[in-house]
Amino acid sequence: MGLEEYKGVFVYAQQVDNQLSNISFELIGEGKRLAKDLDTDVTAVLIGSDVKGLADELAAYGADKVIVVDDPELKNYRTEPYAHALASVINEYKPDIMLVGATAIGRDLGPTVSARVATGLTADCTSLEIGDFPLNPIPGQEQKHKQLLMTRPAFGGNTIATIACPDNRPQMATVRPGVMQKLDKVEGAKAEIIEFNPGFTPNNKYVEILEISKAVSGIKDIMDAKILVSGGRGVGSPENFKILEDLAEVLGGQVSCSRAVVDSGWKPKELQVGQTGKTVRPNVYFAIGISGAIQHVAGMEESDIIVAINKDEDAPIFDVADYGVVGDLNKIVPALTEAIKAELAAK
Repeated sequence: MGLEEYKGVFVYAQQVDNQLSNISFELIGEGKRLAKDLDTDVTAVLIGSDVKGLADELAAYGADKVIVVDDPELKNYRTEPYAHALASVINEYKPDIMLVGATAIGRDLGPTVSARVATGLTADCTSLEIGDFPLNPIPGQEQKHKQLLMTRPAFGGNTIATIACPDNRPQMATVRPGVMQKLDKVEGAKAEIIEFNPGFTPNNKYVEILEISKAVSGIKDIMDAKILVSGGRGVGSPENFKILEDLAEVLGGQVSCSRAVVDSGWKPKELQVGQTGKTVRPNVYFAIGISGAIQHVAGMEESDIIVAINKDEDAPIFDVADYGVVGDLNKIVPALTEAIKAELAAK
């Protein structure tokens, strides 16, 4: 089978408890951008039980087609039936590109499926482009065009690798949540719905779910925040985060942190921004006592406005900041909080 038989951009539309995850819409938005360069369309692959009713929401965010794999065996995520479903879709419809969210589910599903369909997988991508590969022509080697160029951090974030899969299809990638932008929702949009069921015969690889226990957390997802007040090791102590919390409160924002803070046990992992944490895109991001290591910057550099407060005038964080204040955060942050309070009171 020739590679030219593989066409279209497919995205895995993750749903949990019959609710679509935000990464599904982000992947459709990115898929539309890639599809424009390839003059093709975007197909969302929706897998679950009694999920057909979610197809219109996928269409509203830009999906041209929705392949629905609906079966009682797919009620809850389990590796074997879901991998069988997605691999069967790929073998039947032959997409040129297959995108999966780098969520807990996607990081399990993506590699399993790529092995079954005998193709490569670039994990945890932060950028996708259509272009030539090799990037620079090499004498005696064919340069292939309209390839998916998949970029991801490597070696602990100290370098960036661009990877292609020129000899196998589909070109598969898992994409970090929060990195890609979803399109504006178009109410009333309709997609072509294709129902497909490869059949499911439980075997010894099917995990039996005995009980589902859902953790209840009072922590809001920092990926949804419009304003983040983020602290690093320079804050000094867990108790000193109180001044950041006060600032976040008057701004109507949330507190987040760097990896160093999590590693020190000052804040939970759910609040970590960065390569090994979460990628955020708030309207305003305060980086307080954060040096600006590339691993952290990778998770917040797409913020609309970045405000850095650090006593080290040479801190790398100032290279990405829109506004920078050099000085003692213990004096600057409380003063800023009081100034904002006074401004709000005057209104």
